[in-house]
Amino acid sequence: MNWKKESLRDAYGKTLVELGKERKEIVVLDADLSSSTKTALFGKAFPERFFNVGIAEQNLMSIAAGLAYSGKIPFVSTFAVFATGRAYDQVRQSICYPNLKVRIVATHAGLTVGGDGASHQMCEDLGLMRSMPNIAIFSPCDAPQTREIIKNVVDYPGPVYVRLVRQDLPTITEGQDFRVGEAQVLLDGSDVTIIATGSMVSTALQASNELKNHGISARVINIHTIKPIDIKTIVKCARETKGIVTVEEHTVSTGLGAAVAEVVSEHYPTFVKRVGVPDTFGESGEPEPLLKKYGLSVESIVRKAKSIVEVKK
Repeated sequence: MNWKKESLRDAYGKTLVELGKERKEIVVLDADLSSSTKTALFGKAFPERFFNVGIAEQNLMSIAAGLAYSGKIPFVSTFAVFATGRAYDQVRQSICYPNLKVRIVATHAGLTVGGDGASHQMCEDLGLMRSMPNIAIFSPCDAPQTREIIKNVVDYPGPVYVRLVRQDLPTITEGQDFRVGEAQVLLDGSDVTIIATGSMVSTALQASNELKNHGISARVINIHTIKPIDIKTIVKCARETKGIVTVEEHTVSTGLGAAVAEVVSEHYPTFVKRVGVPDTFGESGEPEPLLKKYGLSVESIVRKAKSIVEVKK
């Protein structure tokens, strides 16, 4: 892993500009946050195809649906709390129900949004989006994977939700193959599997390294596609390591941990422990102290992995 950090939002904005040169049907919409979401880069390059609808997220989604009906490929951006919460009805009724090719790229997901606190944090978005038919959901772990996802979703046959966090993340996947719906095995291991997504993948890799000091061999899987989820890889891990720890910057009740638990309970029941935000709202604070306070740490992953290995004895 390259510990040099890069912004996922910058990767998104720059990739949009590259795609805009080749695909004239791409249009970009934002809700007065284009400097933060980085869609301003597209607006500067292609002002005739960029629309700032103001602080009106319901209109943002409805206009995008109309543009999709007319043959355009809309990329829609705002903070995750507004894209999924404030505009839930429009996403459901106007985008997912008619199965339109609208790409919702939401930034500032999770706890690590800066000093704005619970009103701007979003740890329920994967659950909200997962509950709706038709939509595909992506959660990149670094900037290279963000670029790959944005390029791959242009022609995806239906609505798409891409979840980006605010903070810069270490480079993990540079040069690795990316396929929609196919999990990545980042490290092999035999005692337990750690399945992580988004900002927590690098933390999972650190935890795997720490577990070596305890004599535990941990496999690390990156789930970049939350829906459709890679059932085959998850079941293979459950069968081979007999225990899974999920890790996500999202509530444990409806996100990656819930999705993995659903898969193994139906296909190969095994031990699953979840690391994520508990059933609570967050608070204002710097990213690292917040993650540690809410249990999203190397220590938490190690503790749960060790508990699984102990139970298996």
